[in-house]
Amino acid sequence: MAAPLVCDALWAIIEPLIPPEPPKPKGGRPRLCDRAALTGILFVLRTGIPWELLPVEMGCGSGMTCWRRLHEWHRAGVWERLHRVLLDRLGYANAINWDRAAVDSASVPAKRGVRRPARTRRIAASRAPSATSSSMLTASRSP
Repeated sequence: MAAPLVCDALWAIIEPLIPPEPPKPKGGRPRLCDRAALTGILFVLRTGIPWELLPVEMGCGSGMTCWRRLHEWHRAGVWERLHRVLLDRLGYANAINWDRAAVDSASVPAKRGVRRPARTRRIAASRAPSATSSSMLTASRSP
């Protein structure tokens, strides 16, 4: 049997970050447990299969259920908090190789007040004939 995608140690880190189940005033079907949903999310993201092809045999619910949970947790900030917690743990363990770190504009915003480059000046007006306006006579149908 394959190793589980969400081991007990990882689940112990993630579980406190997940928001509680929202109340259902009208009742309804019992919610898929969060660990099973996380397993389905990780399986789809790791394998690259479409959400609708998530194997039912895995016990992760439907692909649509996992997709909804992924977005619900994204809106709740779960992934950002998890990223910080894991980076903190790696930092305390001195397990981050800062020589291989990269920073890009997606993670660091541009400084405010930075001068923008001047607009590029036109060199000369184009002398090419326009394709949209022409001095040619309009064509007419011959009988």
